This record gives sequence, structure tokens and C-alpha cells, in this order.
Amino acid sequence: MSRVQDLVTGEDGLTRCGWAGTGGDYAAYHDDEWGRTLHGDDAMFERLSLEGFQAGLAWITVLRKREAFRTAFKGFVITEVAALNPADVDRLLTDPGIIRSRAKIESAIHNARVVQTLDGGLDAFLWSFAPTTPRPTRLKSFTEAPTVTPESTAMAKALKKAGVKFIGPTSAYALMQATGMVDDHLAGCHRAGT
Repeated sequence: MSRVQDLVTGEDGLTRCGWAGTGGDYAAYHDDEWGRTLHGDDAMFERLSLEGFQAGLAWITVLRKREAFRTAFKGFVITEVAALNPADVDRLLTDPGIIRSRAKIESAIHNARVVQTLDGGLDAFLWSFAPTTPRPTRLKSFTEAPTVTPESTAMAKALKKAGVKFIGPTSAYALMQATGMVDDHLAGCHRAGT
């Protein structure tokens, strides 16, 4: 098939957004996390960091390595990641459980140091870019879903201005989807509007 179906019915009989597939890691992520409201500085830092690691790769690659990332990056506790040093970078580059990109590892550490300086914390900073009104109608097809919005463009620009690396409008929008700032579950998906 050349494109993902808009909706699929899983082995459990639930209808999901097509990208989630009929079972496995994607379906669990779709059902339990994607589009659900997330708060907390460390929790938001984890999502921001994982979006950076995902750049140029399929999300499933990051998703399957997430537990190893959590171990390697000390649960994404901002203060602990900010304290990592060049020896830690060298150690992380030998960890087969994570994506071993020096630029992305150093970026995560750098970003931890940057987000410590944000007035009001990372959670409040990121959520200040969430759309203030929901879409008037639920999306019916992936072809209707944006990859960039004015809000995600503004978020990426503000993060870059603060000094955050590996962020752009597309990854900012993916972060907004993942953390429930926007709800892009398609009409007919069992998670739409829940």
C-alpha cells in the first residue's frame, strides 16, 4: 500500500488512526499517550528531547528505545541531564540502546541547560503556544492534518531564540500532538475526543 489508511481496526476490535496499526508499540502509544494532556517540566523535556532524537528517523525507532533513553538520560530530570559532562557524552555514544548521535546527545544536554533558564519553567513555556480554541470539526483524513501551524512555528522560533537545538516547526507540531496541545485523532478513532 502506498499510503497509510486513515483508520484501521485492531485485533482488539478498536478503530484507530491508521498510523497506529492494528497492534503493537504504535497502537499502545496511540491509545495510552498520543494526544493526551501532559504536564510537568521533566515530562515535557523528555518529549522535547525525544523529538530531537527522532529528527530524520521514524518515530517507532525512538519509541522502541524510549526505556533505554530514560535510563541513559536519568529519567529526563532536567537538572540531572544538565549536569552531564563530556565523559558522559563519550559513555552515551557507546550505549547501543539509544540513538548514538554525538550532535543529538550533546543537544539534549545543552537543551537541559537552556530550559533551566526559562521563566516559569518549560511546561508553562510550551503550553503558552497551545491553540486557544479547538478545531471546529474533527479531522476525517490524514490529508487534512497539518504538519506545521502558526502556533508550532511560533513555538519553534521562541525555543530557538532561547537557544534550544534540534527543533523546528514540524517537530514542534509533533510535540503539540504528542502532549495533547492539539487533538488530531481522526473522526471514527476510538480515542477521538476522549
